[in-house]
Amino acid sequence: MTVVGVLHPGSMGASVAAQARLGGAEVLWCPASRSSATKERALMHGLTATNSLGELVERADVILSICPPACAEDVAVEVSAYPFAGIYVDGNAIAPATMARVYAVMSCTEATVVDGSVIGSPPSASKSTRLYLSGPEEALPRVAALFEGTAVQAHALRGGIGRASALKLSYSSYQKASRVLAAVSYALARDYGVEDELLDIAEGRSTSYLAETAYIPKVAARSWRWGPEMDEVTSALREAGLPTDLAEASASVMSRWDSLRDASSSVPEALEYLHDATDSEPA
Repeated sequence: MTVVGVLHPGSMGASVAAQARLGGAEVLWCPASRSSATKERALMHGLTATNSLGELVERADVILSICPPACAEDVAVEVSAYPFAGIYVDGNAIAPATMARVYAVMSCTEATVVDGSVIGSPPSASKSTRLYLSGPEEALPRVAALFEGTAVQAHALRGGIGRASALKLSYSSYQKASRVLAAVSYALARDYGVEDELLDIAEGRSTSYLAETAYIPKVAARSWRWGPEMDEVTSALREAGLPTDLAEASASVMSRWDSLRDASSSVPEALEYLHDATDSEPA
């Protein structure tokens, strides 16, 4: 039986750990300094408590770090204080550069480090979750095997450390920001009593803008008009006492496409202009 240590069983971590347990692994966790809510989740999912972090590290074949992103490096430092020659999976929503630092921290042990990203809701009997993995190719199948036949769908990515983290943040940069933008949009509509009409317009769409990549060059070509429109949005939001940050940022991003006014471009060309201004002109 493979022994898995989970750090720490929050809402997502506990649910992912529970799926590993359903897959046949013994799952350990360390109650030290954890909240009562965390302890309740661990008990509910049948996780095995250890007396200390050192015991967890000593017994585990695989360690899953699934915690708030701001804690990812600190957790790696804590684990690196103990001898560990198993697989360390950082499954946190962190930047590739942060993942590189986690890798550097864990390199002082004999651990094999895997970059992971969890995308989706906490897995359950009714919901599946994707776990993307990148890093040493020989380790990825071992991690994926922990979740065979469970609600966690493991996917291996080529290219080494950083790929899984980059995918997570690429998705989050749209998903999280769009949720916030939707709230601001609805708040403005509600202030003027047109929230039902806004909802009716939105419900007429059946796909996500994120899936419509072919439309990106059209956005670039029209940004010379859309940017000023976002300035007007900023004005309307300010008058209503609502946050203007996202609208202002959208206008700023669109200004990087000024030289593509009404131009025909490819998706790669349009995306190239979004990089830092000093590098925005394609070679």
